[in-house]
Amino acid sequence: MRFVIKRKSEEKPEHVRRKHFAFRLNFFFFCTFLLFAILIVRLATLQIVNGAQYAEDEARNTMTPHAIPPIRGNIFDRTGYPLATSVSTQSLYYTAEPGEKKEEVIALAHRLAEAFRKYGDPAKPQPTAEETILAMDVGYGLDGNETKKPSYYSVPRRLKGDLTPEEIAFFSWSRDEFKGVDIQEESIRQYNEKTIAVQLVGYLKKFSAARNEESGLKFYRDKLKSTDPTEKYLDNEYVGFDGIELMYQEELRGKNGVKTYPTDVMGSIVGPVQLTRPDKGNNLFLTIDKDVQLATEEAIKSHLEYIRSPARDSWTYAPNAITGYAVAMEVDTGKVVAMASYPDYDPNRWYGGMNPDYYEANQYFIRNGTISEVRPPYADQKELNKHPTSLVYLGSTMKPLTVLIGLNEGLITANEVYDDTGIFYFGKDNKERLTNSDQKRNGPITAYQAIQYSSNTYMANIGNRLYFRQGMEGVELWDIYMEKFGLGVPTGSGLPGESPGFKDYLDTAKRYSPQAALVRATWGQLGKYTPLQLVQYTAMLANRGKRLKPQLVEKITTYDDQPVREFGPEVLNEEKFPDAYWNVLQKGMELVSAEGFRDVPYRVAIKTGTSTQSVAGKDIDNAVFIAYAPADKPKLAVAVVVPEGRFGGRGAAPIARQMFDAYDRAIGLYGTPNPNAQTKP
Repeated sequence: MRFVIKRKSEEKPEHVRRKHFAFRLNFFFFCTFLLFAILIVRLATLQIVNGAQYAEDEARNTMTPHAIPPIRGNIFDRTGYPLATSVSTQSLYYTAEPGEKKEEVIALAHRLAEAFRKYGDPAKPQPTAEETILAMDVGYGLDGNETKKPSYYSVPRRLKGDLTPEEIAFFSWSRDEFKGVDIQEESIRQYNEKTIAVQLVGYLKKFSAARNEESGLKFYRDKLKSTDPTEKYLDNEYVGFDGIELMYQEELRGKNGVKTYPTDVMGSIVGPVQLTRPDKGNNLFLTIDKDVQLATEEAIKSHLEYIRSPARDSWTYAPNAITGYAVAMEVDTGKVVAMASYPDYDPNRWYGGMNPDYYEANQYFIRNGTISEVRPPYADQKELNKHPTSLVYLGSTMKPLTVLIGLNEGLITANEVYDDTGIFYFGKDNKERLTNSDQKRNGPITAYQAIQYSSNTYMANIGNRLYFRQGMEGVELWDIYMEKFGLGVPTGSGLPGESPGFKDYLDTAKRYSPQAALVRATWGQLGKYTPLQLVQYTAMLANRGKRLKPQLVEKITTYDDQPVREFGPEVLNEEKFPDAYWNVLQKGMELVSAEGFRDVPYRVAIKTGTSTQSVAGKDIDNAVFIAYAPADKPKLAVAVVVPEGRFGGRGAAPIARQMFDAYDRAIGLYGTPNPNAQTKP
């Protein structure tokens, strides 16, 4: 017989096992409830009992962002030749901490000064310990005496820029020995040593000066309102203050990097730094061609010296011709390939602060005389008032447009013969009169010959007919035509400080008579315009009615030369006239002669001008000149103004000839560069 022995546990009834399981399950739920209860009580304690304290601590310990200015983009000519570049450099910064012992900070200043002396450029003066501790902005000097209240502690202070490789290596290796000191990348702006188109390119100023309430710009004052750390400007960074540097400030600047510090209520850094690197600014490629620009600048300089020489004949001698302005613009694209305002200056002398003596000597050359009214460089106020500014009357360069208006308004016909006696009478009882240059009598002439011989009386006759037909409305009609051809309105270039010119004919019509205004305006004596307006008008004559926006920038790329944007021709307005009218203008302009153009190897349409204006009770003659070439297929328009240069055919024309030849060599008047193009002396 077999016996089976069962274990005691196996003998438990089923209901006992279920009872034990229920107990364990209840115990688990109880523990879970207890844990949640403890958690809820703890959260309630944090929220109700300690909430105010933690909120205060959170307010005290904040993430403090600090902007790192980016590397500024470069400016090149159309071929990639550098005009303004940013050179990367390393600078040393110090971040102050509250509660630091004076003796430790003073000792640090001494160690820094010693390192500057030992590893800095021996050819440059190095910051002393006293200068260093002042730059550290801790509120006291080397003697421990208070100087001024320090800035916020967490704001980095710039101690020294343009570190040498030896300084970079030393401070990088010894960073643990220089508490609060670190190296940051920055840039230095350098302008081409040949001073190419400097008034167009512009210059930089520190942001603290650029936003100044009295002498600064509203654009930068508005930047103070920015709360985005990537756009926040720093007082010690340099920003565009004129020319392209200002016009394209946002594109050139790029975006800030950001260093973020966790700081407590005392401004102490209480945690690790988070760094977002800056985005470098974009590069600009201008439409300026450096070869044409340099040839233009040299042509102005050398020709002014030539006509000021007492050895010149009486028709050429111009002893007071000390300034000159010239612009060259492509007829079909609007690209400005040369823009010269002479004399110029060295913008490198601006960076880091201009020497007062240098500013005093160059203050008259800083503004761009091709777009704005610039006074001549006479320090004595009495002498200054005796000379014209860069904005002069157009003189006879107005006459092609006058003939076009006369034809279009039916005031004259192309073949109508006018007997030019050399004198024109007008006004009440014909008591007022005007004459041709030297009272020259041209005899029977037609419209194109009036341009060829530059007849004042022919033009005055057109103005007189317009007056008798429409009176004051004739002046208003004249004004409409002027604006259609870009005279008396902005060119659309976008350059800061551009002048719309002066419509003196409107004032003359009100103060004297509409007849006097129209008679004088028709031969260019009652409208002062900029050389850029003058070349835009000339290009419009060449392309037969299209007023093109002057293009100054050809393309924008990233700092690493990736394409961002390209610019094409932009027509501001187009005026339609019969081809027969344009042919009259061109025929007359092709027959005009001027010094330097008698042997020109291409067809050229010319108009010279002698702009006479009264300055301090004395009549002053200014040389004005416009031309476009090749006349059969216009490619380039040129305008030159030489205040007190006397006659346009002598005082300004030779400058224009060198501009055409320089363009022909560099780009080509017929589409391809002509290396054999050479101006004859």
